Amino acid sequence: MDRPIDPKVKRKALWLKRSAVAALFFALALYLILRDGRSAVKMDIGRLTLAKAAVSEFHDYVTVIGYVEPIQTVYLDATEGGKVEEIFIREGTKVAKGDDILRISNDNLALQISNYETEVARATNDLKSMLLTLENQKFYNESKLIEYQYDLIKLEREIANNEIMIKSKAIPSETYHQTLETHARTLRMRDLLEKKNATDTVTFAARITAAEDMLESMQKNLETNRARLGLLWVKAPVNGELATLNPELGQVIPGGSRIGTVNILDSYKMKAEVDEHYVGRIRPKLKATCEFSGKDYQATVSKVYPEVRGGSFAVDLVFNGGVPAEIRIGQTSKTRLELGESGRALILPRGGFFQSTNGRWIYVVDRANGIAVRREIKIGRQNPDFFEVIEGLEEGEEVIVSGYETLGEADKVLLVAEDKR
Repeated sequence: MDRPIDPKVKRKALWLKRSAVAALFFALALYLILRDGRSAVKMDIGRLTLAKAAVSEFHDYVTVIGYVEPIQTVYLDATEGGKVEEIFIREGTKVAKGDDILRISNDNLALQISNYETEVARATNDLKSMLLTLENQKFYNESKLIEYQYDLIKLEREIANNEIMIKSKAIPSETYHQTLETHARTLRMRDLLEKKNATDTVTFAARITAAEDMLESMQKNLETNRARLGLLWVKAPVNGELATLNPELGQVIPGGSRIGTVNILDSYKMKAEVDEHYVGRIRPKLKATCEFSGKDYQATVSKVYPEVRGGSFAVDLVFNGGVPAEIRIGQTSKTRLELGESGRALILPRGGFFQSTNGRWIYVVDRANGIAVRREIKIGRQNPDFFEVIEGLEEGEEVIVSGYETLGEADKVLLVAEDKR
C-alpha cells in the first residue's frame, strides 16, 4: 500500500538535492579553473571600469603646466666687495640702463689706490732725475770736447811754429817733442770722450725707455684701480624691472657675489616641467598651445634643458605672435605640447591599470564565459586621454582599465554580478 510522505522529510530531501547540485557546480567550476593551472580572483563587475579598444584619431601631445617668465633675466653681481652704504631702488621698480641701484664703500680699495698713486709719483720723480742726470752728463761731455778741440788747435799751431824755429835752432828739440806728445795725448783724450759720450747716450736712452715703460704700466694700473671705484656704484645693466635685490644696508658683501636680478620686460616666455618619460621626444621648434583666460596662444619650444631633476626636465617656450594681455610673471597656464603628427591608431582610454602593469599587460573581458583573461600588450605613444596600443588587442575588444590593486596579478578574473537584493 502507498503510505503518505511526511512533509518534513520531503523538504529535507529537496534541500539535500539542491545542495548536491550546488556542490556539483562548484566542483565543476573548481575543476575548470585548476585544469589549466591558472590563478583566478573573483570580482564584482560593477566595481570595475571597462572600455573598448577602438581605431580613432590619435593626437600625440602632452599637457603640462607652464609658468610665465620674462623673456630674459640679467643678473646683478657685486664686482667689488664692501659695505652697503646706500640703496636707491627697491624690488619691483622699473629701471633704465645706468640707474644707480646701490652704493658700496671699500676702505681697502681706497688705501690700495693711494699706494698706487704714491708709487706712480715716485717713479715719475725718478724718471725726471734720470733725464736731468743725462742732460748734465751730456753738457759736461760736450764742454770737455770743446776744450779738447780748442787745445788741439793751439797745439797744432804751436807744432807748426816749433817746426820753423827748430830749423833755425831757436828752440831745443826737446820742446818740440814735448809739444808733439801733448798733442797726441789730447787727441787721444778727445777720441775717448767721444766714445764715452756715444756709449752714455745709448745707455741712458735704454734706461729712460725702461723707466718710461714702467711708469706707463704703473699709470695704467692706477687708472684701472681708479675705475674700480666706479664699480662701487651698482647700476642697472639694462632697461627693465628690478626683480630681486638681496643686500641690506650695512651688510658687507664679498666681491663677485650675486646681489639681484633685472627682468627685461620687452616680452615673455613660458617655462614648463615635463615628465622624464618624454625626454627623448622633446626638442626645440616643437609647437605648443598655451591657454590664458579661455583663449589659446601659439608658442614654440625654444630651449630644452638637459638636466633631469626629480623625474622631470624643463623647457622654455616663446610666443609665436600675440602675447596675452595683462600677462604677469609667475602666472600659470595649461600648456598643450605637440609631440608629433596626429594619425589614426588603435587607442584605449587611460586608466589605473597602467600604474600596476606599466602597460605590459591587461585583462581582456570575455562576457560569454563571465571572465577576464590576462594578456600581454604593447603600448606606444600616450597622451593625457588615451594610450596607443601597438600589439595585443583588436578593435572592439573590451578590457578592464581601472586599477588592479585588488586583482593582484591573477591570470583570470571571475566576473560576477553582485546580488542587489
